[in-house]
Amino acid sequence: MRPRVRFAPSPTGYLHVGGARTALFNWLYARRHGGVFILRIEDTDVERSSEEMVGGILDGMRWLGLDWDEGPEVGGPHAPYFQSERLDRYRTMAERLVSEGHGYYCYCTPDRLREEREKAEARGEAWKYDRACLALPPEQIAELEATAAPRAIRFKVPDGRTTFDDAVHGPIEFEHANIEDFVILRSDTYPTYHLSVVVDDVDMRITHVIRGDDHISNTPKHVLLFGAFASAAPRFAHVPLILGADKKRLSKRHGATSVTEYKRLGYLPDAMVNFLALLGWSPGDDRELMSREELVQAFALEGISGGNAVFNTEKLDWMNGQYIARLSSSELLKHVEPLLREAGLYPAQPGAEDRVFLERVLELLRPRAKRVTDFVDQARPFLVDTVEYDPEAVAKHLSVSGLHDHVAALVSALRTLSPFDESHVEAAVRGTASERGLKAGNLIHATRVGVTGRTTSPGLFEVLVLLGRDRTVDRLSRLHRFLAQRI
Repeated sequence: MRPRVRFAPSPTGYLHVGGARTALFNWLYARRHGGVFILRIEDTDVERSSEEMVGGILDGMRWLGLDWDEGPEVGGPHAPYFQSERLDRYRTMAERLVSEGHGYYCYCTPDRLREEREKAEARGEAWKYDRACLALPPEQIAELEATAAPRAIRFKVPDGRTTFDDAVHGPIEFEHANIEDFVILRSDTYPTYHLSVVVDDVDMRITHVIRGDDHISNTPKHVLLFGAFASAAPRFAHVPLILGADKKRLSKRHGATSVTEYKRLGYLPDAMVNFLALLGWSPGDDRELMSREELVQAFALEGISGGNAVFNTEKLDWMNGQYIARLSSSELLKHVEPLLREAGLYPAQPGAEDRVFLERVLELLRPRAKRVTDFVDQARPFLVDTVEYDPEAVAKHLSVSGLHDHVAALVSALRTLSPFDESHVEAAVRGTASERGLKAGNLIHATRVGVTGRTTSPGLFEVLVLLGRDRTVDRLSRLHRFLAQRI
């Protein structure tokens, strides 16, 4: 049977890093084995779920390139793929468990349950439901039903133990004595997670469940439910959690956690996929930069580590820089153009010369960029008519004695320089400094401030050639006037 795996997020928030990594592992497994990847939306939490969040999840999946074979907007043989549209199915299956002796009605009020829990805690004991309603006589049940008393449905946990072979952790065993008769259908007739997820996995013929370690404690309950429905349990693989640098579970305090936020911050989807794949999984060798095709061919559940993975932003930045370096000029332009337009630095309808110049700028800046958004700030001096001088740069590099006259001499040298290429520009700058008894570095730093407004930039001589003679002379002439006002 072809493997059938699923990613089943709750639309109570956008697609976060942990969920995206889980989705990716499922997607890689399906693609590796010619299986089916299902996207299922677990939206039974009516108060916290929203269409906006569903849209955010789908957008995040699309940005990462994780296409699904069945699910929202695609359909499939086991539709609907929204749990909110499957409520009648869950209610029917819950009643089936009652009729077959695997479940029973629970009429206990929240007050009664709270009191029993508090009594147990006062005795220093861990509280577990006492099966009070399992022992109700038929006449009392009939009376409660006649008055339409609110009731939940609990699963009747049998004696014994449950063992399952986890693809990551190996055999895991739970004693049933430690599992209470858990609620599967609440008194408001909405299913709990345990019921809905198992019913869906049965109906959608899921063969492998790849999910986070935080679900391990739920798995024995799910195995029991699969058995009660006379359905074989899928193979489980519980993947390690993602931690921040402080070794605590990744959360907003560590920075961005939403996948769409990483898109906004300037990360490339291929780099993000590569990075996420290596959070808790290894191809078995030292490879770090891997294409999607290579990830698919190498992915195996056995390669998933049992230990938690640490989200290292510096590693992500490095990896993203490597992917930026590999983009073709046209691909890089496609990523950067919209950002430059948004910043007011690039026309909506650029001419051929605009596009050629921008490509040259991006190639100059590419080695220094770790994120696509870096290009916006770094390209600004090349795309504005007048640069603004950074006060720190002015204080650091424009206080050299006689700099006003030195810059005037450099303007004269560059105005008639031919050809205006890197070797001749460098010779002109260094030659001017030497002739005037000035350290070359002082004139180079001042020139950089004059043409970019900053203390740092790509190689100065490359910058001057890219700007061209006219703009270079204009900007240095402005610097000359600025320095004259400071004398």
